[in-house]
Amino acid sequence: MFTGLIEEIGTIQHIKKGFKSAQITIGACEILKDVKPGDSISTNGVCLTVVSCSDASFTVDVMPETMRRSNLGRLKAGSRVNLERALKLGDRLGGHIVAGHIDGTGIIREIKEEDNATWVAIEAPRDILSYVVEKGSIAVDGASLTVARVEDRGFKVSIIPLTRDKTTLLAKGVGDEVNLECDLVGKYVERLVAFNKEKAFKRSLDLEFLKENGFM
Repeated sequence: MFTGLIEEIGTIQHIKKGFKSAQITIGACEILKDVKPGDSISTNGVCLTVVSCSDASFTVDVMPETMRRSNLGRLKAGSRVNLERALKLGDRLGGHIVAGHIDGTGIIREIKEEDNATWVAIEAPRDILSYVVEKGSIAVDGASLTVARVEDRGFKVSIIPLTRDKTTLLAKGVGDEVNLECDLVGKYVERLVAFNKEKAFKRSLDLEFLKENGFM
């Protein structure tokens, strides 16, 4: 689990692509002080397992499903990525609970300055927008942000100078792709409600129900 508070911006050093997968080596500094193989690092919001590391870089394997779901397949040597180590017991939860399991991607449609803040409009698929709530939380390339507006085809976030300086978000431009992870709570509530409805429907059609209601 992660918080969505980016610790460091890393740089892609090397990408070895398979048929549908990839092995990526990322240069970093701060986050590598206590990292070992098997640890999890959020990379642009994607939870990836460290397979090897040194004092200046770490390497991860990226499976086909992750390549399909995220923007990692569009990275190249020199690309910059948001990095965050997994939570430790007792850490402060300063952002929101982020699983590192991407729901899909969105496209930046507008970037607009307003005083000390920057508005970013992101177009997103309908299945993602159904979980996006105004003033709720969303992870964009791994960064925990507050949804400021929800619209028909997307949503808007307002980024403060600290987030601008500590993440890659405003290094991107209109038309660029970003990874999106919606708040976990809505997805679990939806699944629970759907499961209970399914149980009720099955119960209503069983033999016991028919007997109870005089059909048998």
